[in-house]
Amino acid sequence: MSRTYFVYVLASESHELYVGVTNDLERRLAEHKAGLTKGYALKHGTTRLVHFEVTGDIRAAISREKQIKAWTRAKRIMLIEKDNPDWRDLSVS
Repeated sequence: MSRTYFVYVLASESHELYVGVTNDLERRLAEHKAGLTKGYALKHGTTRLVHFEVTGDIRAAISREKQIKAWTRAKRIMLIEKDNPDWRDLSVS
C-alpha cells in the first residue's frame, strides 16, 4: 500500500515561517489551527499554509524538509512566492 507524504510551510500574519512534514496534511493543519502543536508553530502563530509538496517516499519528504529548513529565509520566501506571491492560505477553498 502506497502512502502520501507532505512537506509543508506555514506562515503567520507577520510572515514567520514553519516547515514540517506529515502523512496527513488535513489533520496536521487542523492541529496547527486549533493550537494543539507545541513549540515554535504555536508560539509564532504559524497557521496559514503557504506552500506544500507531495511525495510517496518518507525519506524524500524528510530530506526535503531538512533541505528547506537549512535554506536562508530569503530562499524560503522565493520558494513560497514562486507559486503563491500573495501568501494566500492554501488550505482555504
